[in-house]
Amino acid sequence: MLIKAQAFKNYMLRPAIFSFDNNDLRDYLMIVVGMAIYAIGFTVFILPHDIVVGGMAGFSTLVYFASGQHIPVAVTMYAVNIFMLVCWHRVLGRKFVLGTVFGATLLSLMIGLIEGYFTSHPPIVTDRTMSVLMGSVFCGCGIGMYYVHKGSAGGTDIVAAIFDKKYHVSIGRTMMAIDVAIVTCSFFLPFDGDLDARIQSRVETIIYGWTSIVIYSCLANYIVNADKQTIQFLILSPKWYEIADNITHRSGRGVTTFDGHGFWTGEDRKLLVVWCRQFDADRIYEIVREIDEGAYIIQSEARSVYGNGFDPLGNKRSKRLRRRKN
Repeated sequence: MLIKAQAFKNYMLRPAIFSFDNNDLRDYLMIVVGMAIYAIGFTVFILPHDIVVGGMAGFSTLVYFASGQHIPVAVTMYAVNIFMLVCWHRVLGRKFVLGTVFGATLLSLMIGLIEGYFTSHPPIVTDRTMSVLMGSVFCGCGIGMYYVHKGSAGGTDIVAAIFDKKYHVSIGRTMMAIDVAIVTCSFFLPFDGDLDARIQSRVETIIYGWTSIVIYSCLANYIVNADKQTIQFLILSPKWYEIADNITHRSGRGVTTFDGHGFWTGEDRKLLVVWCRQFDADRIYEIVREIDEGAYIIQSEARSVYGNGFDPLGNKRSKRLRRRKN
């Protein structure tokens, strides 16, 4: 659930809501597309097979089946989201509330427009495993897309944001616990049969639900962090100055030099250290290869890099200090 934790941080850092310059307009358009993809994945591929997944969609599915399929999923999603936002709007803040109202309204409307047809007709993909897999992929792509553009559909985001604000509990852990609990509660839905038959049927659907959570969470997390992955290069070459100069001016990335000494050769060397985003990695390779094909290059993934040109350090530090004081 790291993806949803990142979404909450994006909302806190967003400068304005509904300010339609070119960048904001693009964000809102991509949020619409992402939520449409999620709505299709959930409503077309997962819901018709009676699978309960995580989040507000999963909770609303529980209500849908518990009510004998009389209360639509979209109605529950929207009503609960608005209720939670009204109750805790002072804790969450105006910026988060307005953005979540936009996302929750949009997603509920999309699901509401198509769920009636797909729940009253046979599933398009009759094989349950393949259908859940396809639905999870669609959901993951949709979540990743609208979270990349700072969107949120509410649901467990709201609960986790409240826990984070009031109790400083990890957003990711809160969401994971809620999602697992929602799926597990599907065991107690109405069922025609004895306990053995219930166990055999419900355990299977619960496993499908847990599997779906893992698939769409990992996929969404990959999409969000694809361009944010930080790469560290260690470069050793006798043409170190030319390489460093070209990296600085052609890629826009800074270079740090360290004095080194070759044990076997006894020669003094310069070691270059470069941090860059994943999308800059090929450019770095190209520059080094053009200048010195015999250069030594070590590439590794950096878990986190904070500072100028990367992620801001202030938010991370302030949260840690707040927890220590409490």
